[in-house]
Amino acid sequence: MRSTIQNYLAELRGKRVAVIGIGVSNTPLIKMLLRAGVKVTACDKRQRADFGGQAEELESLGAELHLGLDYLEGLDQEIIFRTPGLRPDVPQLLAAQERGSVITSEMEVFFKVCPCRIIAVTGSDGKTTTTTIIAELLKAAGYNVYVGGNIGRPLLPDVSGMESGDIAVLELSSFQLMTMDRSPDVAVVTNVAPNHLDVHKSMEEYIDAKKNIFLHQTPNGRLVLNQDNEITRAFAAQARGSVTMFSRRETLEHGIFLRDGAIFARRDGQERPVLYLEHILLPGDHNVENYMAAIGAVDGLVPDQVIRDFAAKFTGVEHRIELVRTLKGVKYYNDSIASSPSRTIAGLRSFTQKVILIAGGYDKHIPFDVLGPEVVEHVKALVLTGATADKIRQAVEKAPGYDAQVLPIQTYDDFDQAVLAAHALAQPGDVVLMSPACASFDKFRNFMERGAAFKKIIYALE
Repeated sequence: MRSTIQNYLAELRGKRVAVIGIGVSNTPLIKMLLRAGVKVTACDKRQRADFGGQAEELESLGAELHLGLDYLEGLDQEIIFRTPGLRPDVPQLLAAQERGSVITSEMEVFFKVCPCRIIAVTGSDGKTTTTTIIAELLKAAGYNVYVGGNIGRPLLPDVSGMESGDIAVLELSSFQLMTMDRSPDVAVVTNVAPNHLDVHKSMEEYIDAKKNIFLHQTPNGRLVLNQDNEITRAFAAQARGSVTMFSRRETLEHGIFLRDGAIFARRDGQERPVLYLEHILLPGDHNVENYMAAIGAVDGLVPDQVIRDFAAKFTGVEHRIELVRTLKGVKYYNDSIASSPSRTIAGLRSFTQKVILIAGGYDKHIPFDVLGPEVVEHVKALVLTGATADKIRQAVEKAPGYDAQVLPIQTYDDFDQAVLAAHALAQPGDVVLMSPACASFDKFRNFMERGAAFKKIIYALE
């Protein structure tokens, strides 16, 4: 039974609340709590000078700030909102729990009080594009849609305006899912591959976090899974509701599959072509899979013709194989979202020609062995930068068929120099692809900032 946001806020009045992380996702939460008369301590490891006027604004609204490297010390509030990037088992949170604190998050509370249906997407790759496709299809079909979670904006402050007929569409990361005890009405898992092993203690923990998107569903829930991914295929055995598989490789008795250049849906022995591949504007097999996952989620909610009309004009999400510019016959693509080898492999396979690849970045301690052979097959010149440059180089040089004369590799410590070096290598007709296979945190705050930096350099070329 879902509570209401009014009831939840009423329960918090008179209690002391801590919100860890004063970032994009938590700032609206802090303000909502303060407006409701809740005593809030906002904690962040950054220093006061890093916030500009935001610190004074929050204090003027009644917040107490706890900033600096010791921001987690002394937590003893009754309710503590954890930022997704903070593990739930850090010593300070465990100590607070032992003292009686309740650890929660903005997303966990949203699931508790949301009055409408929830469709949520997780996976190692394709989350944002799939989430966006689902949301836009529902909008095109006439639904009032709220988009949030790992993209969009925090939705908890919007709950009071939601109606039962609306639909919330969420992208959920493994960090958000780790402690979830509720699941959406429709859960989508695009795929699972090694990722974020710099934060997760093991691959098993990462997989278990992903499972939380469906483990708490009711028998009325729907779970959409990738049949072609060994890990997600195995999730079906633990499903509590109905399961819809999608496959690019197999014809399914029940589910979404590819045949004769079209995406088909088959249920109860009846099949129909939903979307022809020639009508999909986005390049790459991975985007075909994104559409298949989205169709599995909205089947029965969105007419097929709406899906066809949308696919014929949707150009994609920023930083995801985004065509930035064509200059002197060279096409420059920004795929900054590719923070894992599997994501970069999908990007490389999107092109029919060999590309000039810019890769490397923050080290998440995931192997690059699978990337090496793909680079040998799909790349004509490799430009490396960032903390993982040497690891990627070693993976490529060890790959079968590698020839230094055929595939030159250059390494630059500076990101700008790497981009300019790729530009210098390009000839008319070439494709330059920035698809790092790594997170951005060694040089940038996030993948969006990295993508924006790349685009700025490309736009400045003459």
